[in-house]
Amino acid sequence: MQIGSTQIVDTFAEAFRLRYARLVVTAHDAHWLDAAVQSACGYGTSVIGCDAEAGLEQLLDPAETPDGRPGAAIMLFAFSAEGVAKAVGSRVAQCLLTCPTTAVFDGLPTAEERVPLGGHVRFFGDGFEKTKVIAGRRHWRVPVMDGEFLVEESAGVAKGVGGGNFIVQGDSAEATLAAVRRGVAAIAAVPGTITPFPGGAVRSGSKVGSQYESLRASTNEAFCPALAGRVATELHPDAVSCIEIVIDGEDEAAVAQGMAAGIRAAAGPGVPAISAGNYGGKLGKFHFRLHDVLAAG
Repeated sequence: MQIGSTQIVDTFAEAFRLRYARLVVTAHDAHWLDAAVQSACGYGTSVIGCDAEAGLEQLLDPAETPDGRPGAAIMLFAFSAEGVAKAVGSRVAQCLLTCPTTAVFDGLPTAEERVPLGGHVRFFGDGFEKTKVIAGRRHWRVPVMDGEFLVEESAGVAKGVGGGNFIVQGDSAEATLAAVRRGVAAIAAVPGTITPFPGGAVRSGSKVGSQYESLRASTNEAFCPALAGRVATELHPDAVSCIEIVIDGEDEAAVAQGMAAGIRAAAGPGVPAISAGNYGGKLGKFHFRLHDVLAAG
């Protein structure tokens, strides 16, 4: 398959079942909202080493938020509901409670599985915190230096999909980086998805295992241009730079739509090929064939 001058390799991305929470964060203005989102989603690239994979799903207009202020929906993915609970508790307490003017609401109010949201952080109020029911949902008002931190009592947890991906192979570093930025921007417009790595991109694509017994993952040498000629390679002959885009989503459809949008946007001059990372189908239950997601999307 070709998109213009770009070959779409006949391969698949291998993804996994994860659990996720969706939080709606609001703030006084765009500056403090951005500060809150950046802090809450920091150190949230990969469940290999982080407590969660976290990222901005979408910005919300004041008309779309519970308190009529500028808002953002963020998603946090972990292997289990317990993992989500730990990540939510830590990040709300350390990143959102601390950020001036923020409030936090549950973005999955109909989910049956629940984890504490304000249920733990309310104790920071040291007995001065107050409870309030708004539209049938319990919230906590925690006194802080700039007024009150309003936070919903619990957050819903749902089943999601993590690890959808595609790999951009460029004929120069500049072409690869430009293609990645186009791809990430296109994915950002797909509801229910995040790209958790820095700028949505990961240069250290990995494989399972290592020559070093203590490591769970190590560099994927088949996609390292510096090793071409020394190891079996999956790079296009004209590729000199290679970057992966990883997508987590609320379900298979969201991940597939994100992949299709990202691949179409990334393809073009300077990108001889786009492929994907997988583990031979042995680890992840979700297989996204590049040709299939493009045909459907």
